[in-house]
Order: sequence, then structure tokens, then C-alpha cells
Amino acid sequence: MRTYDSNIAPCTDCRMCRIQQGCSVEDEMQEIYSYLEVCDNVVIASPLYFTELTGSLLNVGSRLQTYFSAHYFRHEEPLLSRKKGAVILTGGGFGNYESAYKTAVCLLKSMNAQDVFSAVFCGNTDRMPAKDNKEALKAVRRAAEFLSSP
Repeated sequence: MRTYDSNIAPCTDCRMCRIQQGCSVEDEMQEIYSYLEVCDNVVIASPLYFTELTGSLLNVGSRLQTYFSAHYFRHEEPLLSRKKGAVILTGGGFGNYESAYKTAVCLLKSMNAQDVFSAVFCGNTDRMPAKDNKEALKAVRRAAEFLSSP
């Protein structure tokens, strides 16, 4: 799902998920919750703005609070099956991607992605389109192989 095109509000910290499964906010996040119940892999792909994931992606991330609450407040087994994850980040200039990668891995762990492929980072996109970056394309292929392996 492209978060730019979605109508997903950030977490309002109502704390409903601390006492029961789900989220009090009814929006397109329900589609993501449904997808997370059946998928085997999750890929977080984002351009970086000021060395961080996009705001719309962070809105989605904040709504993963329901899974955090299931574990830490309701003391339930993971609601989601074990998954694999990958992170693909792009950015212009010589920006640093480590902080965004750590945030993305935290989000993946919240979705029960136990195995995460090392970050694919394509920098300097202000000078060279990502599609022309041979090293980044090789890393994307390795990520795809990782996700498709048993």
C-alpha cells in the first residue's frame, strides 16, 4: 500500500489497545491490519526526508501500537505469524539513513518480522535516478531472494 495515497490517521494515544485487541480509529489502516494477518513478508520502502521515513509512513507505524500493546500490556502471544522483512530507502544528497533504518526495523519487529534483510539504501537520487544505481539494484535483487527463500 502506498501511504501517500491512503487515508490513515496517526495513533491518538486513546489507549484502547492496552485493554482490548484492535484500534479505535476506523480508517484505511484496517486494510493493513487484515493484510498483516495473512502475509509472509513485509517490505518498508520509503524516500527519506531530512534523514527520516515519510510522515505518512510514520502514521502507519504509530498505529502498530496495537501489536506492542498486545505483548506488553495484555501479555498475549504475538497476534501475527512470524514474517520476514526488508527495508528499501532512497534519498538525495549525502544524507544519513541509519536513523530511518532503525525506525523501519522497529516497525518490522512490531509486525513480527523476526528476520530482516539489511537495508537497501540508494543515495544521491538528486544526481542519479535510483533506476540507474547498479549497486542498489543488486541489493534489491538480494532482498527479493532473501524474502523468497524458505
